Amino acid sequence: MNYIERPEYMQRLLDLMGTPDIKIITGVRRSGKSELMKAYIRRIREIQPEANIIFVDFFDLKYEGLKEYHALYDYIESHYAAGKQNYVFVDEVQLCEKFELAINSLHTSRKYDLYITGSNAFLLSSDLTTLFTGRYIEIHVFPFSFAEFCRYYADEQDTAKLFDDYVIKGGLAGSYEYRTERDRTNYIRDVYDTIINRDLVTKYHLPDTTTLEHLAEFMMDNVSNLTSPNNISDTLTANVVVTNHKTVGNYIKYLCDAYVFYGVRRYDIRGKKYLKTSVKYYLSDTGIRFARLGRRNLDYGRMYENIVCIELMRRGYEVYVGKLYQKEVDFVAVRGDEKMYIQVSDDILRPETFEREYDPLLKIKDAYPKLILANTRHETYDYEGIKIHNLSDWLLKHE
Repeated sequence: MNYIERPEYMQRLLDLMGTPDIKIITGVRRSGKSELMKAYIRRIREIQPEANIIFVDFFDLKYEGLKEYHALYDYIESHYAAGKQNYVFVDEVQLCEKFELAINSLHTSRKYDLYITGSNAFLLSSDLTTLFTGRYIEIHVFPFSFAEFCRYYADEQDTAKLFDDYVIKGGLAGSYEYRTERDRTNYIRDVYDTIINRDLVTKYHLPDTTTLEHLAEFMMDNVSNLTSPNNISDTLTANVVVTNHKTVGNYIKYLCDAYVFYGVRRYDIRGKKYLKTSVKYYLSDTGIRFARLGRRNLDYGRMYENIVCIELMRRGYEVYVGKLYQKEVDFVAVRGDEKMYIQVSDDILRPETFEREYDPLLKIKDAYPKLILANTRHETYDYEGIKIHNLSDWLLKHE
């Protein structure tokens, strides 16, 4: 398997080095959390060769005896080195019973720079505040971006072909090791099934996964469509999966907490307020959609929209769906004082399609940047102050 650096995440960790917080590396299964941790350990050894690094990997049988919080705590304390910078790394921390008690106690001692990763069933975003009594910082890792995908397949120079491949293969890099489409999709399907049938079932003691599986497939099929628990439950019930809006609402939360999906709220551009009604959900990686559903009901425009949404999050933007009168803007992206409005389309060659995309943007009266991202395969150009970008080129821009 090729190994590529992930400099944005590495820099984030380096910026946090030595801070008193517990650093928690999160992300969907197989997004590269453990590899990032190991790369960071190598970097520390380069820049601080005298540092004391205590590393525990609970997938390694060597640490089998530490799967109880007293044992974990005692092991780390016994390896403390006075007069040195002490780093503690615990991978797959959830395999230690009551791990949070050991981690909180070590944090309270203020002797260690603490880093942990774990299965999302036990380090769900909604649980972190409950688990950790001290301050923590979440470093969220996404699957490979298109730019990382291109670096991985550096021998291929055709960017258009790479982009077409990325839409289908997605960013779960472990799947790239397989030579056949069948084996590659089986790998992704196994990762997805582990989240659904093991992680979430274990976490929430679900009696069966029928409703959860049908819900997740419905959400994959309806990426970028406005939905609510009520209309989803009505649709599932009509298709002989009897459920209710409360169960659907809970299951959506479970899927989002495990980073399978991300919910994006609506924002009234004219009224400058957030809207509570309906949410759009985007899949963490388009490769999961193709591995699970194949090309059924395939809409490339919605897949492109999904890729842009995740890329904006990866670049540190807060992302909203824009509403302006009766029209919709795909994304309002906010990062500090920055804001931009984005429309995403598969093809804007037809005048009526192009008008549909630019018309809502022209109605926005503020001076923030306005973009249309489409599969133009042309250089960036300007229309009435709107920048028209070839989607793959925009994805390769480093901001």
